[in-house]
Amino acid sequence: MHLAYPAVLSVLLFCTGLYGVLARRNAILVLMSVELMLNAVNLNLVAFDVWLSKAAEETLHSGQALTLFTIAIAAAEIGIGLAIVLAVHRNRGTSDIDKLRDTAEGPDDDGPDDDGPDDDGPGTGTPAAGPAAEKAEATA
Repeated sequence: MHLAYPAVLSVLLFCTGLYGVLARRNAILVLMSVELMLNAVNLNLVAFDVWLSKAAEETLHSGQALTLFTIAIAAAEIGIGLAIVLAVHRNRGTSDIDKLRDTAEGPDDDGPDDDGPDDDGPGTGTPAAGPAAEKAEATA
């Protein structure tokens, strides 16, 4: 088998994963795209290991060993990443990356306040209204 076939497949997988990371807004889909990119690298490692083992008589199969380490690290990364995404989704109610850009901003801090005459302004001591306040009251 030629080295070009797995290399082209690996490039296609990596480009698909890169597009998924850059274009998606859902955090879970971004994590899946990162995994796709890691699997493209694993395919390259194994393909080059097989290709180089045909040239050398004594091989260590270092490409396959690196692939096993990469798979283990990717499994740990997806486990921790998914736990973080689920915790953020539970607290914020969304996994949209654009809405999670700044952890300090609340769910209603999208633009200027145009609430009208009933707006008391900052520092009046009135509790915030909306879904975040209802959720805080429900958990208290």
